[in-house]
Amino acid sequence: MTTKIILACVQCQSRNYSTHKNQSNQSERLEVRKFCKTCKTHILHRETK
Repeated sequence: MTTKIILACVQCQSRNYSTHKNQSNQSERLEVRKFCKTCKTHILHRETK
């Protein structure tokens, strides 16, 4: 059972990436360091609601 999630930048709040997450294995929010096009740096991206 996978669901589509959207990752947003912590600093500028722009929604840059989308991915899939397995709800039965991971219950907490996903956090990944990715490149933000707006900030032009690698920064933490969190799963949005």
